[in-house]
Amino acid sequence: MRVLLDTHALLWWLFNDPKLSQLARDLIKEPGNTVLMSSASAWEIATKYRLGKLPEAGEVAQNLPELLRTARIDVLPISVEHALAAGHLPGPHRDPFDRMLIAQAQLERIPIITTDGEFSKYDVQIMW
Repeated sequence: MRVLLDTHALLWWLFNDPKLSQLARDLIKEPGNTVLMSSASAWEIATKYRLGKLPEAGEVAQNLPELLRTARIDVLPISVEHALAAGHLPGPHRDPFDRMLIAQAQLERIPIITTDGEFSKYDVQIMW
């Protein structure tokens, strides 16, 4: 099974944060699953760290590729198709990072691990 991590789920996994659900933990650590992080999440982490909105994410912002390798998390690059789909998404959700994750989950037909209630307004499978 392939799953896409929302940025907060990625950070909670990397920080071993108890806010991450047991189902999410099981999905991420299952060796047969392919766990994906969108390139948009790297952009979001770096941006929010730079702006002081994620001060605890300094190590992640500096060493994300190495942390991903250690955690067996693959990167889902942003394609032109993903970008167009994110730009065309209807609805009031304005967060560009979330819109990209939604578009990627839709086009790749993969569930997303998130607690964000806004995602339920779109045609994506949420796992938590």
